[in-house]
Amino acid sequence: MTEVGAIEEREHPVRILHLHSSFSLGGKEARSVRLMNLMGDRAQHTILSAVPEALGARDAIDPGIDVSFPTDAPSLKGRPSLARFRDLATYIYRFDLALSYNWGAMDGVMAHRLYWHRWWYQMPPCLIHHEDGFNEDESVRRNWKRNLYRRYALRNAAGVVVPSALLAGIAVDEWKLPPDRIHLIRNGINVAAYAAAPSVPIPGFVRRPGEVVIGTVAGLRKVKDLPRLVRAVAALPPHVRLVIVGEGPERAAIAAEAAGCGMTDRLVLAGFMPEPARWIGHFDLLALSSRSEQAPIAVIEAMAAGLPVVSPAVGDVTAMVGEANRPFIAADETNFRAALARLADDAALRAAVGAENRRVAAERFTESGMVAGYQSLYARALEGYDVFTGRFLGSDPAFD
Repeated sequence: MTEVGAIEEREHPVRILHLHSSFSLGGKEARSVRLMNLMGDRAQHTILSAVPEALGARDAIDPGIDVSFPTDAPSLKGRPSLARFRDLATYIYRFDLALSYNWGAMDGVMAHRLYWHRWWYQMPPCLIHHEDGFNEDESVRRNWKRNLYRRYALRNAAGVVVPSALLAGIAVDEWKLPPDRIHLIRNGINVAAYAAAPSVPIPGFVRRPGEVVIGTVAGLRKVKDLPRLVRAVAALPPHVRLVIVGEGPERAAIAAEAAGCGMTDRLVLAGFMPEPARWIGHFDLLALSSRSEQAPIAVIEAMAAGLPVVSPAVGDVTAMVGEANRPFIAADETNFRAALARLADDAALRAAVGAENRRVAAERFTESGMVAGYQSLYARALEGYDVFTGRFLGSDPAFD
């Protein structure tokens, strides 16, 4: 067997197919792009989006990465049929590795499952599914029909990656997946990059003397329930402002809520902004108002920047933040508003909670830790080849 650490000779870069529910730049897309960039020229990437026009994350891909967005590939959306699944399977089986993301890509997973034993002239590629959470229609309870579909479709997946313990439990309890097929890989970032003061402005925002800035980073979707955050901030003193960084279909509804609350002049809708390490430090605290989360990257980014976090008790957020921050993870609406009010009123408390969060982020949510998890998992699917380094890991006892 090839020695551990030796360079593996390959006739071509690893061909990876990415099946995305959408490719607008959010948490899962940012993570996927970061991993693609780290693979360098050792991989060729093909990206299909269930929403073909949602390709906002493509601009974050490094110019040197070999990536394509084919327009003639089978659609990930459509009426289920054996013919459609056969066409998808035929396309998927061209690649060395298939990576699927969230419910919107599940038809690709089903196609891979249905034709696994029927593709007589070649071994189908391994498929690894990545699940990051749910939209508002499954934020409290999963759709039973979708759960049945997931149970069957995911049966042949080489692994299912989740970023939170909550999702790992759902995968076992509701999708009936064997625990050893579920891989909890926590999101991670370059924590050190968030230590510097902000270096770029937020569009439409100029800090006024004496004001406190509550910020959030989110796609403007219903599941994020940003009108609730608007109402909560509207009840705070007039020197407290709200800055929302993100884009999406709920922008008009958020602006209308602010107008109805009489706080239009205290709200900044900044749109999407890349490189949060360069601007998140403009916030004094981060607030989430989501109905459903798992392990939000925005929380990790805020922690790395030394900010306190106010959030409903969703997903793994309570376990993610430092112990001093946990009283501000609210069980209900009343406590949510009280947590915002208390932190907005106490700069020393914000500093103390933020300092602990920064320490926790550096201990638990590093990019290197996240990459190591994907490095091992993807190498197993590629017969020991590590696409991040070009080395072979197959005879490493730790790998086995």
